[in-house]
Amino acid sequence: MDYDIKDKALSSKGKKRIEWADRDMPVLAQVKERFAKEQPLRGLRMSACLHVTAETANLVRTLKAGGAEVALCASNPLSTQDDVAASLVLDFDIPVFAIKGEDNEVYYKHLHAALKHSPQITMDDGADLVSVIHKEYQKLIPQIIGSMEETTTGVIRLKAMERDGALKLPVIAVNDAATKNLFDNRYGTGQSTIDGIVRATDVLLAGSVVVSAGYGWCGKGFAMRARGMGANVIVTEVDPVKAIEAVMDGFRVMPMAEAAKIGDVFCTLTGDVNVLDVEHFKLMKDGAIVCNSGHFNVEINIPGLKKLAKQVNPGVRNFVDEYVLSDGRRIYLLADGRLINLSAAEGHPASVMDMSFSTQALAAEYCVKNKGKLQPKVYYVPQEVEDWVAKLKLKSMGVSIDELTAEQKKYLSSWEEGT
Repeated sequence: MDYDIKDKALSSKGKKRIEWADRDMPVLAQVKERFAKEQPLRGLRMSACLHVTAETANLVRTLKAGGAEVALCASNPLSTQDDVAASLVLDFDIPVFAIKGEDNEVYYKHLHAALKHSPQITMDDGADLVSVIHKEYQKLIPQIIGSMEETTTGVIRLKAMERDGALKLPVIAVNDAATKNLFDNRYGTGQSTIDGIVRATDVLLAGSVVVSAGYGWCGKGFAMRARGMGANVIVTEVDPVKAIEAVMDGFRVMPMAEAAKIGDVFCTLTGDVNVLDVEHFKLMKDGAIVCNSGHFNVEINIPGLKKLAKQVNPGVRNFVDEYVLSDGRRIYLLADGRLINLSAAEGHPASVMDMSFSTQALAAEYCVKNKGKLQPKVYYVPQEVEDWVAKLKLKSMGVSIDELTAEQKKYLSSWEEGT
């Protein structure tokens, strides 16, 4: 088995971490149990470009239980948990190509290694795998049944490819599933982003001014959690509807040029470039902390910050670099602008990834069941998958809900009755 990991000796620690996460993933456990019996992915080769975490390990184990031959590479250079990667290789015989802190050259070398697996199904966290396939591995396209995309950033890229007529294979937008973005993006990102910031800086959020750049599902979750920690939260937005929602949710809303003057902690959660730019750095107070919880490290203009600084002091704390400006003000950049929740912390809690990864696994099964019927476009997750995952999650939490009566179903499907 070919693989590239940091240290095989970390495997025992990684196995414990995987098993700990497994305790909080009861829905995925049921998917795994059924997959083991029915083998819906038998004989299929899968390449997955995902964050190599304990939760991802349980997804990959589920896919393997369903009969798939899976190869895994990292979707971000700083998100890999090296002990988990070692355990997947040694304890579960799954080839992994991922090392925390790998440079850009190694990152793409690992993507290529995963694609040499000659996949028939792919899974992406940011669309890098699909992008490389379209640029360099077009010979694989005819054999690919479908691909699953887990992130907002990736779905944006793939929909752009579809609009331009560049997308050559079917994609399921797992990120857009309610069982993913309503919970994973809001509650998972909200908690894990706060966790990453606090671990990296030990900053007291209570009483500080925290700026959330963006008020999508991730921004909502982060703003909500920051307020829960006692922070005074400001939201910046370009979407007028989301801006109104933030105002009505009780947050201050203003342009970044105004927020830059008063913020203590800044976090970007937009999926766009240069959300924090040179003009904003020039306005920030001494000691401002800036970080990103979007998928790619483009939301903060790091080259611009470097050019503006007269001195850079790397590693003043783990995952904290100090940029000293010409007037002596200091700006602290966390995790080189990469995903703060996965770089400096452990990513989303297993309980919320339970839903996301169950949806991911079932979306792969859906692709197989509909082999040859799906066009090269971006599809939403089928509603029956969403409902099944949500019902099982409620059951695992000990929560019951009502069911519609026959009379209620008839009323909702009719149009005759009015006032």
